[in-house]
Amino acid sequence: MTGEVAVRRFPTLTVSTPRAHVRPLLAYDIAAVAEIFGDKLTQRWLPLPESSGPINATAWCTEMAKERRDSGNGDHYGVVRREDDQLVGALWTKRTDWSGKVTEICYAVAPQARGFGLAAESVLALAIALILEHGFQRIELRVAPGNVASRRVAEKAGFSYEGLLRNAGYAQGGRVDLESWSFVAADLR
Repeated sequence: MTGEVAVRRFPTLTVSTPRAHVRPLLAYDIAAVAEIFGDKLTQRWLPLPESSGPINATAWCTEMAKERRDSGNGDHYGVVRREDDQLVGALWTKRTDWSGKVTEICYAVAPQARGFGLAAESVLALAIALILEHGFQRIELRVAPGNVASRRVAEKAGFSYEGLLRNAGYAQGGRVDLESWSFVAADLR
């Protein structure tokens, strides 16, 4: 039929950087993911309404990741620090538009791993893999104004600021504006 796009399964990805491995989350990551999402600073900026409650790490690493991947909407990844093989971050893709070849990356980093550039390094590696290996044309990040650390991740990863999306998301305090950032295939040149 003309005009319809078949739902595609989100590609399984594993990418490595000099300091980290980005790989799909697995059941044995549950404790680390619970710690990352349980951190108060992380909770402050999670793109979820406060009424949604805490993230269930077991579901996040198992059935939620599988459902997102199988539906084509995205995937859940762990950032594993190479020096000690510890899971220190979570990345996830969402809002995937297969006809436009666009997806959004979100991220959270464990408190002990913040400030070392691992988030920017991992986000960029995932964005490049999505573009080069899977034909995506645009990778988006959305950052709540005031989340200075997340803004620095976007800048360090080479994303371009595009503007403010008014009342476009959630953070702990309720609805928020979101800064729109992008990395496109042409940025690789």
